[in-house]
Parts: sequence; C-alpha cells; structure tokens
Amino acid sequence: MRRAFVLSVCAAALIGLSGLASAGSPHFVSTTVTSVTSTSLTVQFKEAGLGDESQVQITVQATAECINGGSNHPKATNKEGDEASGTFAVNNGQATGAETVTTTLSCSPPMTIAWTDVKVVDDGNHISTSIPRTFSAS
Repeated sequence: MRRAFVLSVCAAALIGLSGLASAGSPHFVSTTVTSVTSTSLTVQFKEAGLGDESQVQITVQATAECINGGSNHPKATNKEGDEASGTFAVNNGQATGAETVTTTLSCSPPMTIAWTDVKVVDDGNHISTSIPRTFSAS
C-alpha cells in the first residue's frame, strides 16, 4: 500500500513538472517608443519565454497630457488615458510587434501633448512593464 502511494506521488510530480516545462516563463525583453506625434505614440516590443503559446494579446497604455511652454502640466483636467490592443503570433516562444496609441485630447496653443505613464501589458500572462519617461513630439 505504501509503495503504491509513493509511486502515485512520483507520477503526479512528473506530470506537474512536464506541464511547467511547456508553460514557459513570459517576460519582456525590450520595449521601445519608436514614434511620437501630437496625437499618437508607437511602442515596439519583444516578449520571450512564451513556451508553446500560439499568440499573445498585448495592450499599450499611456496618458496624453497638455504641457505649456514652461514644461508644466497646468490642470488636472487636460489629460487623457488611452490604450491600444492587438493579438500577436508567437514564434519559437517569442512575440514581437508594435502598437500605436492615439488620443483625442486637444490642447490650446501654445500647449503641446506629452505622453507619460507608458505601460506594455501581456493580458493573458498578466505581466507588464513600464517605460519611465515623458515623450513629446519633436
């Protein structure tokens, strides 16, 4: 009886470990802002450790806010949180792609739009990474 119990525990452990091996260990390798305009922000990403997943759902979140000539954000009301999502294919445990976030926020001149709080999220694997900078159109 004891021998059967030990064998069943070992078998269960092996089955559990084989499931972990195929699951992978998702993580972002890189996230880069590649384009900034007065109405959009584009983020390129690479995620690895995706195991045998066939696709991932990626969301890019950012806040657009009006900035005055003194580089200040004068009111709490002139900002807007925006996001964009897409589904990306996984090849060899990796996914790469880009998402463009757009805003409908309008700033009165001479104020311009700056993007802050940029975050890239893998919705299915519940991981995210932030890009800790403010981005403005050139």
